[in-house]
Amino acid sequence: MTAGPADDADVARWTASLGLPGLVDLHVHFLPKPVMDKVWAYFDAASTHYGTDWPVHYRTPEDERLATLRSLGVLKFAPLVYPHKPGMAEWLTSWALDFASRVPDAVPTGTFYPEEGAGSAVDGALRAGARVFKAHVQVGAYDPRDDLLKPVWGALADAGVPVVVHCGHGPLRGDFTGLSVFEEVLKQHPRLTAVLAHAAMPEFGAAFELLAKYPRVHLDTTMVGVPFAEKMSPLPPDWTARLAGFADRVVLGTDFPNIPYSYATQLQAIAGWAAADDRLGEPFLRAVLHDTPLRLLSA
Repeated sequence: MTAGPADDADVARWTASLGLPGLVDLHVHFLPKPVMDKVWAYFDAASTHYGTDWPVHYRTPEDERLATLRSLGVLKFAPLVYPHKPGMAEWLTSWALDFASRVPDAVPTGTFYPEEGAGSAVDGALRAGARVFKAHVQVGAYDPRDDLLKPVWGALADAGVPVVVHCGHGPLRGDFTGLSVFEEVLKQHPRLTAVLAHAAMPEFGAAFELLAKYPRVHLDTTMVGVPFAEKMSPLPPDWTARLAGFADRVVLGTDFPNIPYSYATQLQAIAGWAAADDRLGEPFLRAVLHDTPLRLLSA
């Protein structure tokens, strides 16, 4: 069993030791500068919002952040965007599609909000080549069951294009967070390829129940099991045992650049899971870090 990378400088070597050409990260954030500046300002006040400091580890200009990902050996990544109010989604999707057109290792992404025209906007983004969408139920403070989103979920399910959904209660509970809410969407659209961001923390047990019911539901690893998150949403004792039952439906996500620790820290957590259960090991690492996210992004 290969131990995790010692630090960021060791990531590329460690990845190669697994026989991988690089990493595929399904949960990264690049945003228009005014929006990213506001996100960073929010994290600057994290002690007020979350009760703990949240220093953004990779708070650098866009070109430096791209260079950092490449130095880590990230071959492909999904630059996720998300609106917090009406009137933002189409603009953000347009920006993300343009970003991917000028950054070859970024896949085209889109987003949406429950508003008039959401369905046609998503159809347009799909025709323009969007290969993954982001739905942030917590930040957007909207009900994913809203009738305005029914054509959106339906279009994504029909296209087989994944949607990364932040619908868990962590790090803050929202009016419409919780897997019991999002499961109502899955009941109506059981073929939806949904990736539960942050493994739906802290509802880890309920997340595995959804995986058992819906074969196209996946988990991403974003912030899961790292020391920072363990203080707020510790993993259950049976985490790795339950992972073994769904080893092909877990994908790498990191929340780069907005994490308060190094990129290597997330990989160390994942490597620890692989080492903790004989049913996981290096095949699990190769699937999580490359094969499964690449499959989803190539759908």
